[in-house]
Amino acid sequence: MADRGQLPFDPIEEARRHWLERWPEEVAPPMVAVTSIMRVHQILMARLNDLLEPFDLTFPRYEVLMLLHFSSRGSLPVGKIGERLQVHRTSITNSLDGLEKAGLVRRTPHESDRRAVLAEITGAGRDAAERATAVLNGARFGTEPLRDADLEALSATLRNLRAGAGDFAP
Repeated sequence: MADRGQLPFDPIEEARRHWLERWPEEVAPPMVAVTSIMRVHQILMARLNDLLEPFDLTFPRYEVLMLLHFSSRGSLPVGKIGERLQVHRTSITNSLDGLEKAGLVRRTPHESDRRAVLAEITGAGRDAAERATAVLNGARFGTEPLRDADLEALSATLRNLRAGAGDFAP
């Protein structure tokens, strides 16, 4: 991963200090938690994209590729991909453009719905999905230094937040 520079202090803890100077103590933990999640998202995306770069993939493209790889037919309607990944259709279109350019996916007309387009994984796409997944698994999806117990606890906590937001039917 490229060196992004290390600060001599924790900027989120510095933000907490400033928060406590201006607002009641009980509002600092939510700000710190959200800011921490957002920063970790940036760190993980950078790590994952660095790991996937040799495969001409970004993490969003990898997610689309794996969804197709796991599908029973190796293809899904473009709209269904957006629903399953819970992202806007424009994001899916951009990911598919990159995957198609790399020869990992092809778009085909839907066999029964003339308005729909299918995204279909190619043989090269299946190979890239397998090789990229081996690299991500080997790197623990960039989650070092967290241990399995840390990751399970974190996942459970975040699942509660996702369920409370109506992200899925529990």
